[in-house]
Amino acid sequence: MFDLTVFGSLFLTLFVIMDPLGITPIFLALTSGRTARVQRRMAWQAAAVACSVITVFGVCGRQILAYLHITTPALMIAGGLLLLLVALDLLTGKSEAPTQTKDVNVALVPLGMPLLAGPGAIVSVILAVQHTDGFGGQFAVWTAIAAIHVVLYVVMRFSLVIIRVIKDGGVVLVTRLAGMMLSALAVQQIINGVTQVVRGG
Repeated sequence: MFDLTVFGSLFLTLFVIMDPLGITPIFLALTSGRTARVQRRMAWQAAAVACSVITVFGVCGRQILAYLHITTPALMIAGGLLLLLVALDLLTGKSEAPTQTKDVNVALVPLGMPLLAGPGAIVSVILAVQHTDGFGGQFAVWTAIAAIHVVLYVVMRFSLVIIRVIKDGGVVLVTRLAGMMLSALAVQQIINGVTQVVRGG
């Protein structure tokens, strides 16, 4: 039987961590300068990459981390550093350079991972899969994972309408704001990772 409690709990947890509404300005900033067709493709690619990463870690995440001797704090710090580099590019305007626009598929990194499929989401899914018993519970877990990625795709897909409304000047402003938000998120993630290391020590 479908476990609605498990579904609701994991869906809300992933919604808060992956933050579909908060990802909108970052998606707009990272995809500015690309054609509408490319932006649409990047929306589903980012959601697909995030879903694939989450699925892999949901199935065998604990084994992967144990085999590579990677702790959760290390994963958090590494993800935070990568996000910080992206944030600095947004703040300085480097992400708007033509070579970046043409050659870099931001749907894979940093959108798909670690922005969407970050350490928090990965750990939450690993714990949900391992602590849920029975077919109904497991079905609810994987349904919640699929549902949040559908929400992420829809939000990013329709954020393209915003680009057409705010024009180039608005995109530049959103880019700078997204850089500030992302840098704060990255620093907080690094702090959380370091705090866990200190407490663990």
